Amino acid sequence: MITLEKNSYYSFLKEIKEKIHQAQYAAMRQLNTSLINLYWEIGKSIVEKQKQYGWGKSVVETLSKDLQNEFPGVQGYSARNLWYMRNFFDQYSGNSKLQPLVAEISWSHNMVIMEKCKDDLEREFYIQMAKKYGWTNSLTPILF
Repeated sequence: MITLEKNSYYSFLKEIKEKIHQAQYAAMRQLNTSLINLYWEIGKSIVEKQKQYGWGKSVVETLSKDLQNEFPGVQGYSARNLWYMRNFFDQYSGNSKLQPLVAEISWSHNMVIMEKCKDDLEREFYIQMAKKYGWTNSLTPILF
């Protein structure tokens, strides 16, 4: 009888752990989607303001410094990353097929794919593979 109770408990524990892992994974996916959407909006805003006001490259450097001062310790607002955001929007905004897919993979995957792939067909392939098989960044460069 005691053995049966232990087996029941371990089964119960396994069930609870699985629920926790599923919730953590769902939260991570939601956070990733929100981050990609934020980066998309920042990139869009930079493109629009550069067109609207005729701003040059220096606006990205200035914006980076101001954002880093406003959000000390928060990673992601370097000039280089802001340029990635701008290019990210610029690259995918006119592509109704790829635009929804980019939110389904991580920012770092998007950067590797955007930098390494030569055309939209190649980008679509690697986005789909990263999404389907969970390719990590350490494996992604081997594929290029």
